[in-house]
Amino acid sequence: MKKKENLKNIFLVVFSVVMGGVIMFALLKWTPLINDVLGNSGGNVVTRNDTQVYEKNSLAAAVDKIYNAVAMVSAYQNDTLISTGSAFVYKTDNNYGYLLTNYHVVEGADSITLTMSDDTEAEATVLGGDEYLDLAVLRVDKSNVSMVANIGNSEDMNLGDTVFTVGTPMGEEYRGTVTSGILSGKDRMVSVSVSNSNSNDWVMRVLQFDASINPGNSGGPLLNANGEVIGICSLKLVDDEIEGMGFAIPIEYAMNHIESLEKGEEIEWPVLGVSMVNANDTTGLYRNGITIDRNITEGVVVVQAERGSGAAEAGLTTGDVITAIDGEEVADSAYLRYELYQHQAGDTIKITYIRDGKENTVDVTLGGSN
Repeated sequence: MKKKENLKNIFLVVFSVVMGGVIMFALLKWTPLINDVLGNSGGNVVTRNDTQVYEKNSLAAAVDKIYNAVAMVSAYQNDTLISTGSAFVYKTDNNYGYLLTNYHVVEGADSITLTMSDDTEAEATVLGGDEYLDLAVLRVDKSNVSMVANIGNSEDMNLGDTVFTVGTPMGEEYRGTVTSGILSGKDRMVSVSVSNSNSNDWVMRVLQFDASINPGNSGGPLLNANGEVIGICSLKLVDDEIEGMGFAIPIEYAMNHIESLEKGEEIEWPVLGVSMVNANDTTGLYRNGITIDRNITEGVVVVQAERGSGAAEAGLTTGDVITAIDGEEVADSAYLRYELYQHQAGDTIKITYIRDGKENTVDVTLGGSN
């Protein structure tokens, strides 16, 4: 009797162990439990040396969704290489593939060569670009395209979300480099120069991230953890004391202008109709024979209002210090252009300015750049 009872207990123990193992295997294989236990939202099980290893937060699957859509851009002028960068295929039609990159990557080039992920080289055509957008559209024969990027939405991103880049830092030797980090900031306002000027001409509203980028990453995609493009890598702050501060143009901003760029149309920017100098530019003020109150350190000083322009018709004149557009302060000419470029030619805006120590406002109808 006792022997039968012991056999029964042994059977129950063995049965419990086996069933427990089956249940646990099912939970791990067919439910998200493993992710919950390991605190992972994008892990991946890989086999190394015949051993399965769990990689927490691997981006391998996301990288696979974009890697073959990214190309190296080589820009030439008179057969001399003047710039390298990155680009990505965002769409195709029956004959061509279309890629986005930065304007500064292809500026001044008379020929463009793309090196695709499979090492094939292809000649590309610049359809259109704009220096203030810092965007350009390239076209290549569809036979050279093996993958099209998935376009995401930067507005859905939160600070701290995982991001990564694919690009060509430091030239062909490091083509196809993948770096990762987090989204560090949204709606950052960064002053940049255009046309190789030494001054800050323009302010860009950009995404900030800490994934490592270097010269050659320009024009490449910034991606979320699903492998969707949320931005175009454009610039980074460079200083011995600065590390991990890269910036990308939000993808929505680029796609809003994509049709005009594909058609090669010039972007029509609104025009105020003044030549100007920053209020803190004492040399520029002296050179133009303009004197302003020494207590005014921010704003834009009108050097001359062009005849027939909206500014001239509204009565703006030499020496007026513009301090705000539609109530938004303008610290210098870069911020003035940013506020101005939120509007379209034909719009009427309210200018706040100082003349003879008094603050005034006036409505100005904007002209167009074309």
